[in-house]
This record gives sequence, structure tokens and C-alpha cells, in this order.
Amino acid sequence: MALQPEVELATDEQKVSYGFGLQFGDQLKRNAFEGLDVDAVCAAIRHWYVNGETAMSDAELNPAFQRIQDKAKAAEAEQASKHLALAEEFLKRNAERDEVSVTDSGLQWEVLETGSGAKPSAAATVVTHYHGTFPDGRVFDSSVERGEPAEFGVNQVIPGWTEALQMMSVGDKWRIVCPPKLAYGEAGAGGSIPPNSALVFEIHLIDIK
Repeated sequence: MALQPEVELATDEQKVSYGFGLQFGDQLKRNAFEGLDVDAVCAAIRHWYVNGETAMSDAELNPAFQRIQDKAKAAEAEQASKHLALAEEFLKRNAERDEVSVTDSGLQWEVLETGSGAKPSAAATVVTHYHGTFPDGRVFDSSVERGEPAEFGVNQVIPGWTEALQMMSVGDKWRIVCPPKLAYGEAGAGGSIPPNSALVFEIHLIDIK
């Protein structure tokens, strides 16, 4: 349901002005930081647009920008370290299970169902169903839940997938655990995969194109 506007939006000029605000708001969301004050943002827009003046000098603003950036980097580093420790702990526990095998790269895999088809090459395109979770069971991506198999190149996915698929036969269903270095590493993936995350996938190799 649409929000009730706090200002009148009757004319085209008012509507387009509101549209500019939506664009600014989207930019703010994409660059948000903890403690962002929307009222201060609106005040700065009004000060500059109406008066062509500001309440702060660059000498005051620039150090504040730097401190916020430093704080964000420190928080990211802390989270990355935390996720790496959790990943290493989970990988160690999982590797102790009898059903699990570990490759030289650190990829962990276990067979859930056995097929008898061909194995794809690195250059192949495959059709799979998959269910991706974090070690705590939270789902981050799943073709199974979407109800539509996924098709992609073997060499166009994360390293853990590329390695696992080339060991699988059509019809196989495996559960693999990708260490961070075989997933999205220190960078993570947008807002969905935190840095240094171990990822768990159930993969059913349906076909090779």
C-alpha cells in the first residue's frame, strides 16, 4: 500500500519534485551507514537549494566523512573475521563426518543420490536444481524453492561449483560445502553473502547441454 504523502502532490511539478526525492532516497539507501540522519540530509538540501549556503565548512565535513568510513571499514573487518572463524569451525566439524570427502582444494562433498550419466567438462553447460544455505540452515538461494531448474556454464560459477560439477555424473545429487575461498571469499556477494562465508549446496545434476 502506498504511503500517505506529508505534502500535496497534485500538480505535475509536485509529482516530479517528489520523484527527484525518490531518486535521492534511493541513493541514500545504497550508501547508508549506521546513524544516518535523514532530517540532516533534508536540512542540507534545503540550505543549499534555497540559500546557496551551508551550515558546515569542508574543514568540518571532510574529517567526519573519514571517521565514518574508518568506522565502516573496521566493522566490515570485524564481521569478516567473525564469519571466517565460523566457517572454519563448521568445515572442521563437517569434515569429521564419515559420509564427507574432502578434495585437495578444501571442497567437501557427500553423495545423496547416485546417477549414471556423463560427467560435464569445464566448457559444458549444465542444468541443475540446487538449494543453497548458510551453515546455520538459512536459505540464500534455491532453484528448488523457485520451482525452475537453473542452466549455466560450468566455468561461470563459483570455484567450488566448478570443481564439484566436473566430478558429478548426470543424475547425481550431492551435498557440497564450499570454503570461503571457493565461494565468494573476502568480498562476499552484495548484501546476500557476507564476506568469508562458507556455503552449503545440495546440487542435483539434471542434464548436460
